Amino acid sequence: MHDVEDTAPRRRLSKAARHAQLLEVARQLIRDKGTNELTLGRLAERAGVTKPLVYGHFGDRAGILAELYREFEARQQEALDSALNEAAPSLAAVASVVAGAYIDCCLAEGRELADVVAALAGSATLSQVRQEAEDAYLTRCRTALEPFCGPIDVAGLHALIGAGDALARSALAGRISPARARDVLTRVITALAVDAGPDTTETNP
Repeated sequence: MHDVEDTAPRRRLSKAARHAQLLEVARQLIRDKGTNELTLGRLAERAGVTKPLVYGHFGDRAGILAELYREFEARQQEALDSALNEAAPSLAAVASVVAGAYIDCCLAEGRELADVVAALAGSATLSQVRQEAEDAYLTRCRTALEPFCGPIDVAGLHALIGAGDALARSALAGRISPARARDVLTRVITALAVDAGPDTTETNP
């Protein structure tokens, strides 16, 4: 009589579970080797699957990068929403939690996020993915801040992304502390909330 465990078929991962596993392996590959080493073939080899299977999930390398960035943005927006739910109803408090959520999420992602962002800049399609995600994030920020300062031009809030990314990189490199990064970004956000607004410059002669 055959042992049941010996003859039972090996359980396969569901499509969703395999997708999550491939993204995690992709993050590990970027962490170890950088984005230049991220290819469908190398991802398949490291994950122990076939290249066609990876292709079926992502299409190409750009698809992997786009999915990694969308995952980051989803976590960042979730962190922001959670922080805002706990914030006191004041401009100072909201600016502080927005800054803290941004810096902390970037630090949690580590250097691989910076590599993904750099790779996104090299493709028009991927740049659009990033722009759409940033616009959605900044709309959340504007909605949270406006009750305390009045209308904010969302274009001005794009400075938040530039400052946040630069400060997070400096904190990751050890040039400044995470606390210092949060403090400086809080001041940037507060200044934007107070000073930024719709452009009222007269354009007609």
